[in-house]
Amino acid sequence: MAKPGAQSDPLLPPRPSYAAPPSPYHSEPPAYVLLPAFPGRRLRLRRPCRCCDSLVSSSILLTLVFAAALLASALFFLWPSDPDVRVVRLRLDRVHVSTSPAVSLAVSMGLEVRVQNKDFFSLDYDSIVVSIGYRGRRLGSVTSKGGHVRARGVSYVDAELHIDGIEVINDALYLIEDFVRGSIPFDTITKVGGKLHFFFFDIPIQGRISCSVHVSAQNETVVRQDCYPEPS
Repeated sequence: MAKPGAQSDPLLPPRPSYAAPPSPYHSEPPAYVLLPAFPGRRLRLRRPCRCCDSLVSSSILLTLVFAAALLASALFFLWPSDPDVRVVRLRLDRVHVSTSPAVSLAVSMGLEVRVQNKDFFSLDYDSIVVSIGYRGRRLGSVTSKGGHVRARGVSYVDAELHIDGIEVINDALYLIEDFVRGSIPFDTITKVGGKLHFFFFDIPIQGRISCSVHVSAQNETVVRQDCYPEPS
């Protein structure tokens, strides 16, 4: 209430406020830490990795080469081969040349054959065939029974060969000439056939040897003998 006698103030609206409005709320930006790049250090850190990669590659290569060499050596020593066949003894029992009624030849001889198994697996041979010839013509043959040869072992087999009254009409002149000279040449071929037990497999193999035998016509003994193996 205004005091009496005093001049009353007119009713005016409040004065507007011109203060700056409050700034809106903003969250603080995240902090970032910037580190300088060191290219020289990166290169120094990568070089040991490259050396390690080269070392690993070299080790793998050497391992593969060693494994291949080991496999090749194993195949070389374990791969089956033909047996070694040799005539260690030849015994001539009888040689007779007949000119009547036709030129014929009778021969009786015995051979001792050595069969050597050079492999690391056992060998079973089915038979040993010994044939005899004169000047390229086959006169006859004999077959002996088979046997067994252990790994890296040797076996001896006896074979008897008898030929009676074989006519040699085509070579009659050569036979008479050799008989007059006192030495008759014969050719013998010895063959061994069998199977080699290679782990779970049976591999057929064969050995062969040829001999050139010169026999004295007077005392029926072996004058010279030359033997050499032949490829199977």
